[in-house]
Amino acid sequence: MKVALFSLLMNIPNAVTGESLPDHRKFRNVLRQAELAERLGFDAYGIGERHGEPFLSSSPPVVLTAIAARTSRIRLHSTVTVLSVLDPVRVAEDYATLDHLSGGRLELMIGKGNDPRHYPLFGVPEEQQWESLEERYYLLKRLWQEENVNWEGRYRPALVEVTTQPRPYQKKIPIWHGSASSEISTELAAKNGEPIFSSNAFHPMAKYKALIDHYRERWEYYGHDPEEAIVGSGAGSLYLSNTKEEAIERFRPYYQAYSLTDAAQHNRSPFTSLEDTVENGPALVGSAESVVEKILKYHRAFGHQVLAVSVDGLTEQEQREQIERFASEVLPVLKREIPGKVWESADLAQ
Repeated sequence: MKVALFSLLMNIPNAVTGESLPDHRKFRNVLRQAELAERLGFDAYGIGERHGEPFLSSSPPVVLTAIAARTSRIRLHSTVTVLSVLDPVRVAEDYATLDHLSGGRLELMIGKGNDPRHYPLFGVPEEQQWESLEERYYLLKRLWQEENVNWEGRYRPALVEVTTQPRPYQKKIPIWHGSASSEISTELAAKNGEPIFSSNAFHPMAKYKALIDHYRERWEYYGHDPEEAIVGSGAGSLYLSNTKEEAIERFRPYYQAYSLTDAAQHNRSPFTSLEDTVENGPALVGSAESVVEKILKYHRAFGHQVLAVSVDGLTEQEQREQIERFASEVLPVLKREIPGKVWESADLAQ
């Protein structure tokens, strides 16, 4: 299994120390975190996109470019790029530039996002989010794959003989489809033979498994080889300790602090407590043994080849401790128990 570390650059007062980081320190924290992830053997680092407090991640390609300058091997993910509200021309240019500056390490994950605050910011009615996403997705693919593009649509002015620059570094920039709530995303991914990434963050396993199963069913319907379907999955929060009980108690203030944010309220998680979240949800809070057991349980249900974890919200010292502990106590087991071929190819350049 390949493992990604990701951040939404959530910047709220620390639940234990009360410290509030200035924005510039939070950005530096994420850059150090990505460097550490590469040194410790993680396979990818991701930056999500949000447009409002408490997140600072409004410009993933800028942050990922800074990470690219400080790393050499790790794959770089957008988790996710909110394509439903963005101009595909701008997206094509920004991310192709990142693709070059990273030496072809970009993996673009697209979606509509899960924060309704971005729709009024960009002038897209929320009820048009899926139609907008699909139109922009197909235009983005054309801009990366073709030159002298002629195009007309609903969500931006027409294009006449347009060739975006720079052209992508990779022969084909991988596009993942973020999957959280609707079969529209899994249908679009399956139809176009592209991977999905289940958010798997706020709800019971069954909700996400149903979407993954739909993706695999539709993948075969469109004539693709079942062995080539690729699934990634998030995992909620990460906190490791010597025992499950200790991990829950140490993580509790962070859980409670995040639960009070507007972003958490929007997700409408059905879990009633931290204990409920750990027992019946995807949160990786516990001993290394219990966390490995949960990851393997979810893998049996999802069949995913990539796992994404996050330590957002912790103190900087605890972030480092958790990343190091995961790398030493959990990551080797996942590499041994779940071999995979994702990101094995080195044939990236045109």
